[in-house]
Amino acid sequence: MFESVAYAMGTPQAGAAPASGTDMLVQFVPLILMFVIFYFLLIRPQQKRAKAHKQMLSELKRGDHVITSSGLLGRILEISDEEALIECGEAKLRISRGAIGGVIDPKAPAAEEKK
Repeated sequence: MFESVAYAMGTPQAGAAPASGTDMLVQFVPLILMFVIFYFLLIRPQQKRAKAHKQMLSELKRGDHVITSSGLLGRILEISDEEALIECGEAKLRISRGAIGGVIDPKAPAAEEKK
């Protein structure tokens, strides 16, 4: 019963055309398209943020008000190539320069004061 179906399908040796170069290219188009989408949506924006953060870290100076990656707010008292001494209220903290998340404006009102 099923013998006729098996013969009808044929095999690549029995006359089916071998895969050509254009068929392989068509198979890789979705992969190439996915890579392009990932590049523009994920990789490129992350590289831009990293470049902006590196530039911000290189422009830090004494007296800047900063926020650390852990959320502490403070003012830079001393800064070197690897570390920064920041003043957080009464405490003085020595942190890694890379742990500084951003520069803030000390004159900007806090979120609580806006309410």
